[in-house]
Amino acid sequence: MTNSQHPHQLQGRTEDEAVWYQRRSLLQAAAAWTAAGGFTAAHAQQGRNVVEMRGDVRRNGQALAAGEAIAPGDRIETGPGSTVVFTVGKDAFMVRQNTRISLEGDTPMAVKVLRLLTGAVASVWGRGSERQVVMPTATAGIRGTGVYAEVFPEQDFRSYFCNCYGTVDIAAGGESVVSQASYHQAFWAEVAPRNGRMLTPAGAINHTDEELEFLARLVDQRTAWQIAGRKGSKDGSGQITYPAAPGGSGGTTPPAPAPGPSSRARPPSPYGSDY
Repeated sequence: MTNSQHPHQLQGRTEDEAVWYQRRSLLQAAAAWTAAGGFTAAHAQQGRNVVEMRGDVRRNGQALAAGEAIAPGDRIETGPGSTVVFTVGKDAFMVRQNTRISLEGDTPMAVKVLRLLTGAVASVWGRGSERQVVMPTATAGIRGTGVYAEVFPEQDFRSYFCNCYGTVDIAAGGESVVSQASYHQAFWAEVAPRNGRMLTPAGAINHTDEELEFLARLVDQRTAWQIAGRKGSKDGSGQITYPAAPGGSGGTTPPAPAPGPSSRARPPSPYGSDY
């Protein structure tokens, strides 16, 4: 399906940011990165893993130079109009402008914790032991999934988290929920309780399907909707829409389970059947 059937919603972001994957410079950089061995070379050699950087990108307070690698233990900052796309092991990341993150891990080839202090990051994570995305108001435990996270400093660092596909344990202020999604399930992690809750439903804002598909391709993966060959309504419910069964009365079949193992049953959601 085309993006016109699933328009992206922008909240405090520009159209240029939402369609970063269409930039000629990025496509050329990705092609050059792939020609140089891409994911396979970066994984095997623990070497060059920056696919593209634009503008003011700093690693540990110093300007990131061409040919340098990003690894666990690094702090990454982007200035206005700046972005950086990179891989670490089986994971791919796109850091938007005006963003500060830190990467933590025990080895050069695996990010165990991504701390998002402000700004926004889209990422695709390979299967493996549980990792975390930590934001000012929420923590997300992830196990092989695609996600988008954003922190809004103008809203007292309220956090936004979208489980684009996969299984994620999200916790905020003593409240937690297991999100199992095949097509964008999103939450606000509130600064203070809203209607008695710290985790509230959200729509899919400020990121696109194509972004996740691009990042997945960098690490030899496919998104859940690419595997299923269909998409949902992108309303934040997390489900792929299925057509009515032949001869049926307009009902739908259950959505396919999200990829990746789940070690425990999903508990009832406080948000209703769609969550």
